[in-house]
Parts: sequence; structure tokens; C-alpha cells
Amino acid sequence: MAQAVAQGIMLGGVFAVVGIGMSMIFGIVKLANLAHGEFFILGAYLSSVFAKMLGIPPLMTLLIIVPIMFFVGYFMQAGLVNKVIGRGDEPPLLVTFGLSFIIANVLLLIFSANPTSLRTTYQLVTITMGNDSWYLSVLYLINFIVSVAVIAFLAIFLKVTFVGKSIRAVSDDNAAASLMGVSVGHTYNVAMGIACATAAIAGVVIGTTFTFYPYTGSEYLLIAFGVVVLGGMGSIPGTLVGGIVFGLARTMGSAILGTNYQMMIGYIVLLVMLMIRPQGLFSK
Repeated sequence: MAQAVAQGIMLGGVFAVVGIGMSMIFGIVKLANLAHGEFFILGAYLSSVFAKMLGIPPLMTLLIIVPIMFFVGYFMQAGLVNKVIGRGDEPPLLVTFGLSFIIANVLLLIFSANPTSLRTTYQLVTITMGNDSWYLSVLYLINFIVSVAVIAFLAIFLKVTFVGKSIRAVSDDNAAASLMGVSVGHTYNVAMGIACATAAIAGVVIGTTFTFYPYTGSEYLLIAFGVVVLGGMGSIPGTLVGGIVFGLARTMGSAILGTNYQMMIGYIVLLVMLMIRPQGLFSK
């Protein structure tokens, strides 16, 4: 049970970074990005390509793919989503829904449907704990540290930098922010770029832990929705707590009922949260 709790907390940190981009875009642009899961998988495949090409560990490929994914998100928002914002709720959703299909099918054409994973030298290394009664995965621990560091950096960035203050101002009241000289369109672009960059980080972190396919983006999109709903839309600390709750629900359900029920337990917790506090734990 102690091992299940520790693993659930570390897995929850990873789930939090999966959902942080979704939470950010919903809180700022007021858009549920249905292509978020595909950006996540795209980041994982880009990491696989650069790791093989350059002979470097997957985490080091983040130095290359994070800027790439930032610009992918920036120009996607500028060239597609911004064109239909203000025309109702449906057009932006349809744009991101179409993008999810395009990205998934392009990845399928390039990489085929074979399972892929990101290999690391410490993948099978463990730390024995509790008088040799249970162990801690070094891979899970490193991924948890990376995920929490990303979320902490993003929270500080939004709090202290001029760009971060502009993003928060647009989130609160885009009309007032525009009157103060903030470019709302550019701010939306930057926010989407940051969301895609964090999705790439999440893709690398998850890719070192689980196998992935071109069409598994929808699975992680559901996890992102679950984490965001648990923590509260637009709340960065809430996303971290929501991820940990979701991770604990999965590992505890697996420990008690078996691995076939881990996703079911996670979504039962989500449904209970929707019944008792639909706005999430930390939403205003």
C-alpha cells in the first residue's frame, strides 16, 4: 500500500503536467483545446526522432522540442483559432477537433501504428525503501521532479513577468486589458505556445514511462480533462493537486481491485467530484 501511495503521488505529478496546458488555455482563451492530446503525442514522437538522430537522452531533447512546440502552438493560434474566436463557441472547438484528426493521421502515416517508447538508462533502476519491503522507481521520481519543476516555473512566470501579468490580465478581463495596451491576440498566441510547450514536456515524461501510438492522444486528453476538472479550470496549483488525486485514485484502485480497474477508479473519483463540487477544488 505504501508503494501504491508513493507511485500514485509521483504519477499524479506527471498527470498534472499533462493537464496544465489544457487548464491554462481554458482559463485564458476560454477554449477547450481538443487537440491537446495530439500535441502531447507529437512532442513524444519528436523526442524519439531527436534522441535517435543525436544520440542523446529523451530529457535532453526538451532543449530542442520545447521551442519547436512553442512556435507550433503560437502559429496555430495566430493562423487558425484567432480567426474564429468571437464567432461563437463551436467554431474554435471544430478547429481544434479537426487539428486533432490531422495530427493523429499524419503521425500514423509517418511512424505507422507500431508502439513506441522513449528509452532511458535508469528505466529499470529502483530505490529500496522501508526495510526492503517496497521500492521506489527512479524513473517515476525523476519524472515527478521534472513535472513539479515545470508547474512551479510556470506559476512563477505568470506571477512576476510582464508577459505573465499580461496573460493574467487578459484572463480576468480582455476588454480592460486591451484598453491598457495589451494585445489580446498576441497574448492568446503566447498562451497557446506555452500550452503546447508544456504538452511536449508531458509527452517526453509520459513517453519514458508508457508506450504510445499515433492515436493515443485521445486517451491523454481524457486524463487532462479529468485533472483539470478535479483541480479547477485555470488554477495551476489546483492542476497539481488534481493530478495527484487522479494518480492516487488510479494506483490505489490498481492495488485494491487490480490493474484492469485503475482507470475506472480514477473516473469514479472524477464523477463524484462533479456531483459534490463541479467547479473543482481550487477554482474561484
